Order: sequence, then structure tokens, then C-alpha cells
Amino acid sequence: MKKIISFRFYYQIIIFLQNMTKTPLIGLTINELKEVVNSLKMPSFTAKQIAEWIYQKKVLTIDDMTNISKKNRLVLSEKYCVGRCDFSHEAISIDGTKKYLFPTTNGYIESVFIPEDDRATLCVSCQVGCKMNCQFCMTGKQGFDGNLTAGEIINQVLSIPDSNKLTNIVFMGMGEPMDNISHLLNSIEILTSDYGLNWSPKRITVSSVGLIPGLKLFLEKTQCHLAISLHNPIAHEREAMMPAEKAYPITKIIKFLKEYDFAHQRRLSFEYTLFKGENDTPRHVNELVKLLKGIPCRVNIIRYHEISNLNLQRAADQKAEWFRDYLNTNGIIATIRKSRGEDI
Repeated sequence: MKKIISFRFYYQIIIFLQNMTKTPLIGLTINELKEVVNSLKMPSFTAKQIAEWIYQKKVLTIDDMTNISKKNRLVLSEKYCVGRCDFSHEAISIDGTKKYLFPTTNGYIESVFIPEDDRATLCVSCQVGCKMNCQFCMTGKQGFDGNLTAGEIINQVLSIPDSNKLTNIVFMGMGEPMDNISHLLNSIEILTSDYGLNWSPKRITVSSVGLIPGLKLFLEKTQCHLAISLHNPIAHEREAMMPAEKAYPITKIIKFLKEYDFAHQRRLSFEYTLFKGENDTPRHVNELVKLLKGIPCRVNIIRYHEISNLNLQRAADQKAEWFRDYLNTNGIIATIRKSRGEDI
């Protein structure tokens, strides 16, 4: 074990130093790769070759790109590197969930692999820390250290051991995706384009507290699913839990979302973590029904993973079932999300 840890440690140092002196190619879109090869006076088709090597064949070095001439590989290697970075730590749950710690330019981030019978989901991060400071979120308590690049987002997808098993990606890890909208959009382009991973956008869900400028770009430029972190339908209570409510009230978010079509291919869901005595009462569920009435959507009820030093408690399972059944009875599709990886 000591030898494995030592190898991984020194490997990370080598990759880090390489990425400090050379520009990573991972995370570049096809148009950005074309700019690279044009600047180096290479044929324009080389851009697609590079993209396929990085995103589809998952090579680690430029020298592995064997259908590019040796001369051009040497020229490319002078300024650029692939830029893949291995995880530095892995934790495995008794239920099969795996958490990975990745180093980035601005600190460490976490990715979570969640295997199920018919699917394998990766929960990716988009920022180091988060500015939103939601009361119940551990990431928000650590502050904000920087945005991830598109390359650091895509690296999470390519660099876990189960990368080839993935069926779904959710942007529900560290950070607020709409607060890093340009890198989010570039990473989604790479995930869904034929030069990249060629995924259907229906396999990707992005979560947000509701930053409307970012939401607008996301909804207009992608066909991915959207999940809104709601957690409380009553404005002043939601603001106490989620400071973003002050700038982007949930009523304004709902009004904005009604301008888009969620009745067909794209899915809209609302995330609702239940806290004992805080947002699980008849008053709250009634207000939630009023708020969402007439919107084609689903409510995902989430069991809270309690955090020490926070004055919030997990609602009883019976309360979660009652909450779900009340919503379903009143025309709002609701499910209880299965808890995974609590032991890690």
C-alpha cells in the first residue's frame, strides 16, 4: 500500500509540474483545437484527430497520437500536453459507491461514482468550493477557491477507473454550475459532440440554485436536463437556508422556467432535501403544490446526510413518504432519492 501511495504521489507531482509548464489540450473544443493546430501550421484536420485521441481513445500523452506525424507530435509537445490528471484518493462504500479526490489548479475537488442495476452515474464538480453558502451544504462552508476549467471537468469523466461503464452524468458535485457557465457549456459540448464523447444530452443533468443569467444560456445552448435546488417554497425561509434566494427568488425562477418547454424531451426536476421541523410540515407541502402547479416536473425528495456542527436534522423516513404521497396525490410527481455512500 505504501508503494502504491508513493507512486501515485510522485505521479501527481510530475503531472502537476508538466501542466504548469505546458498548456493542457484536454477541455479544448474542436474550434479551440483548430486554433492550436493553425497556430502551429498543421493541417486543420489534425484538430479532430487530437480530439478523438483525447476524448474517445483517452490517451495520456501526445506521443500516443500515432496517426499524427512524428514531426507534428514533437512540435505540439513543445507547448502542449494532454493534461489528464489521476485522482489522488479513492474511498469505497459498502453499497458500491466510490468517491474520488482530484487535485486541480485551485485545490481539491470530489467526484462520486454511483453504480446501480441498469445505470452508472458520475456526479461531477464544477468549482473548488462554492459561493452560494447554502446553510445545509458542506461545500459552501469551505468558501470559494476558483472555477474548474472545462478540462478539469472532463478529466473527472475520463480518469475514474469505471469511465467506460458510465451511462449518466450529473453536475451535482462541488460548486454552482451556472456560476461557471462558460466552462460548463464547453464541457457539455465535448461530452455531447461527435468529436468528443458523443453522449446524448438526455444522459446529462445539471443542478442549479437558480442563477437566471446562467440558466438562460444553459437552456438555449444545450438540451440537457435541469434540476433546480428548491428545498423550501416559502421565500423568507428559503433565503435563510439559501442566500441566493435574495437575488433570484424562487417565484422569479419559476416564472422564467415557464417560458421553456419541459413537456417533451428535456426533463425539469426540483431537488427538495427534507429537514426535520424546518421544511417538512403541511404548510410547506401545500405551498410547494401551489408553486409547482401546472409545470411538467418531478420533485426529488432527498434524505439529508447530517453534518456535525449544523443545527439541522434528517426528517424521519415516514415523513418523507408522507411528503411524497401528498405531492403525488395533488398532481406533482415525486420520488424519494435513494441514499448512497453515507459511510464514506
